[in-house]
Amino acid sequence: MLLLALDTATPAVTVALHDGTSVVAESGQVDARRHGELLLPAVDRVLREAGTGLDAVTGIVVGTGPGPYTGLRVGLMTADTFGLALGVPVHGVCTLDGLAYAAEDVEGPFVVATDARRKEVYWARYQDARTRLTGPAVDRPADIAEEIAGLPAVGAGALLYPDTFADPRGPEHVSAGALAALAAERLAAGEELDEPRPLYLRRPDAQVPKNYKVVTPK
Repeated sequence: MLLLALDTATPAVTVALHDGTSVVAESGQVDARRHGELLLPAVDRVLREAGTGLDAVTGIVVGTGPGPYTGLRVGLMTADTFGLALGVPVHGVCTLDGLAYAAEDVEGPFVVATDARRKEVYWARYQDARTRLTGPAVDRPADIAEEIAGLPAVGAGALLYPDTFADPRGPEHVSAGALAALAAERLAAGEELDEPRPLYLRRPDAQVPKNYKVVTPK
């Protein structure tokens, strides 16, 4: 097994290779505006560090969000393209699940929250690092304050709103290494992974103007 994992659902552009036992190589850069520019060079860098080629990959793992439309689709489209070109399966993993999995030192129930912009967060509740209880959802922090009161919180969303998330923890952004490790664990257990479909949770920021005039050729 050699899984190529990638995620662009948060400001982090992250790529990793996992051999079914451990992470072989990993790259991560935080830049919310350059997902498309940074992703393929990161893939190339990880492959070179591992001393292998793309043709050795046996499966693709991609973070499905939730996340902003523009960034999220970069990773999903790239994963689909690799899967088709290589003839290998493409597995989806919720980005929040990857963050939860990387927070194994957080005990008991906790929350994962990422920045959804518009003064909102993408969030989910977890029983432990591997078990999601509710979500994912998108809400204003104040609207969920009572529901999550007293729970540790992981992710950039928690750090942005300390008045709501009273006990913010790391990691701040997801890592492809954690996504790959979680996917490898689930596959080894015979579990089915999600389809590589985006969890947008709301409409994209860009909208066609209401009074837009369609011009058709005469």
